[in-house]
Amino acid sequence: MAGAMYPAVAVDVVSPQFCVSQPMDLTISRKLMTLEDGTFGVTDLNDNLLFKIRGKVFSLHDRRVLLDAAGNPIITFQQKLLTAHRRWQAFRGESTDSKKMLFSVRKSSMIQFKTKLDVFLAANSKEDRCDFRIEGSWFERSCTIYAGDTNNVIAQMRRKHSAQSILLGKDTFCVTIYPNVDHAFIVALVVILEEINEDRSGED
Repeated sequence: MAGAMYPAVAVDVVSPQFCVSQPMDLTISRKLMTLEDGTFGVTDLNDNLLFKIRGKVFSLHDRRVLLDAAGNPIITFQQKLLTAHRRWQAFRGESTDSKKMLFSVRKSSMIQFKTKLDVFLAANSKEDRCDFRIEGSWFERSCTIYAGDTNNVIAQMRRKHSAQSILLGKDTFCVTIYPNVDHAFIVALVVILEEINEDRSGED
């Protein structure tokens, strides 16, 4: 990544403590066929655990909690029921109070051949224009996250193939987060993206 040029886009959604001045590569591993807490693990290049995702398997709402390495809740996200487009909402900490909402994510259209999701910050109540968008091919686990309707990339995701991942029953992908972009926010978006695309109900 030496010498790479990155757009001057600062993104602070959850907390400035999750923004760093250098690009950041994270590995997100999802354990397949498990009902245990912590179905996702997020590590850096040195294999240090940064985040884990705890799932509420039997809750009325599909609900996930993003935890830091010490187990402190950072973001709670859940699917909003009975909406025209599949939508997830994210809240600060372990709350689901509307006053604590950080952002929401929805499919940009009912029928999709490629992945395209719109992200709206809580302050954007009119939702005339998205604050961020996700585009790509989920089948190939290759997606890009942009700032608003611009071509300014803030993060990129790609699938990581390895014999170890297959043997351990893990679905593993890498995320490159651009400088000064909130990596807790990006991890939450990737997990929501996974949930939307892995949903087998077929309804939007």
